[in-house]
Amino acid sequence: MRWAMTRASSPLPRGAVIGMVGGGQLGRMTSMAAARLGYRTHILSDNPDDPAMDVAWRHTRLSSAEDAAAIAAFAAAVDVITFETENLPLPLLALLEAQPHCRPSAAVVRLCGDRAEEKRFLQAIGVPTAPWAPVATAEEIEAFRRQAGGRAIVKTCRSGYDGKGQMRVADATAAARAAEALAGKALIAEAVLDFTCEVSVVLARDVAGRIAAFDVTHNLHREGILRESRVPAPIAPEVAARALAAARRVAEGLDYVGIMALEMFVMPDGAVLANEIAPRPHNSGHWTMDACAASQFEQHVRAICGLPLADPTRHADAVMENLIGPEGAARWEELLAKPRCVPHWYGKAEARPGRKLGHATTLAPFGTGGHGPRGGSML
Repeated sequence: MRWAMTRASSPLPRGAVIGMVGGGQLGRMTSMAAARLGYRTHILSDNPDDPAMDVAWRHTRLSSAEDAAAIAAFAAAVDVITFETENLPLPLLALLEAQPHCRPSAAVVRLCGDRAEEKRFLQAIGVPTAPWAPVATAEEIEAFRRQAGGRAIVKTCRSGYDGKGQMRVADATAAARAAEALAGKALIAEAVLDFTCEVSVVLARDVAGRIAAFDVTHNLHREGILRESRVPAPIAPEVAARALAAARRVAEGLDYVGIMALEMFVMPDGAVLANEIAPRPHNSGHWTMDACAASQFEQHVRAICGLPLADPTRHADAVMENLIGPEGAARWEELLAKPRCVPHWYGKAEARPGRKLGHATTLAPFGTGGHGPRGGSML
């Protein structure tokens, strides 16, 4: 670390180095935003073919999650450390927790990577969630399912994303099947909710505690994978206010620095229930790259480097769609020719089924996408 960083430190100077743990598409897009602001990125990853390697200044190859020498060398070579994923091995996070210049802290990333710990934190700060419980056996899963009204989802506490490590349970046979398939892993069960829609708030919080939140976003999932995000969200202003307040409470409760997202369910009575915290840029915030003056990736760089946060107000309505697997790749030329559509390719070598290969955002004049509230604001 070349520049001493404290809560009251001056902004990192141009030419400073951002250490990025993880080299996927989020690291790629953060690196591109960092370069625009005069910073360089140094990637820590175990895969030399990661998408971020195409645009980063330097990278350190991690041989294992316990490669203390590589992690120490990486930490010494950068001015601030940040993350593009919370799905990291615990030994790696333990080594990074010793580093004082992580934004957000490695302890926060560890908490958000464990569904049980995340739920306990949300309950502790008064942000409601769906009913849930830790489970370990088929009998415990079945008991929870019955208590939850007959339907439940069993999830691994760690390393689950895009529908991975999750099984729906609607009867005793499915409970036994889930217990067998996920045996040996820490698990939780959640009630299946009859919600109206899924939304998220993506916000940035800086070192002084100032917060800038983008518009509440309406998200559409299929098979556990985000397919489409829309702004404005089709929700009443008071519902949007609840969602923004919940996200702010999370950011303040974590003493968070950087960009984060809170995914939520909107219930028929207008209540908002938290689902997951993402301590990093989030897929549902990709529309900000084209519909705002400063994207979620730029906001993240600004926050962790001590720069002023940008105005998060959007200048257009937007629909962001993920390009997933071979069928998504096949749409590339179509999207290149689509009016008011901005495509983004992630540079992944293999188009595997279920893999996010890129996204495309279609813009419309502000106010034509519905009557949802304009929530981008400095909180």
